[in-house]
Amino acid sequence: MKQRNRLLYLILVSGVVLLGLASRQFSELPAFVHSYVGDVLWALMVFLLAGFLLPRRTTLQLALAALCFSFLIEFSQLYHAPWIDALRHNRLGGLVLGFVFVWSDLLSYAIGIAIGALTEQSLGKLFSNPPQPS
Repeated sequence: MKQRNRLLYLILVSGVVLLGLASRQFSELPAFVHSYVGDVLWALMVFLLAGFLLPRRTTLQLALAALCFSFLIEFSQLYHAPWIDALRHNRLGGLVLGFVFVWSDLLSYAIGIAIGALTEQSLGKLFSNPPQPS
C-alpha cells in the first residue's frame, strides 16, 4: 500500500465510533455484545486512527502501534490517582481511558486490530489513494 486514503479512514473511524457507542446503548443486545464488542470496536478505531495519522506506514507497523497503544491504555487502568480518576469520570475520558483493568480486554483489542489489519491487507487497493499521473 503506497498511501492510505485519509478521507476514507476518517469516514471509517466515524462509523466505528457510532457502532461502538450504539453497542453500549441498546439493552436488547446480548450480554456478549455489551461485554466484548465495544472493546473490539474501540481497538479497530485505534487501528483506523493510526492509519489516518500515519498514512504511509505498513499495515504491520500500524497494527503494532495500535496494539501497544491499546495495551498501554488498559494497563494504565491499574494506576489510580485523583487527577487521572477525575479524567476517567467525564464521558470522553471514560470512553478513552476506561476504568478497570480486565484481562479479557487485551484479547478483544487484539481481535479488533487483527480485523482492521486483515481487512486492510485483503482490500488494500480500496483503502489506498489512486496513483497520481506523472
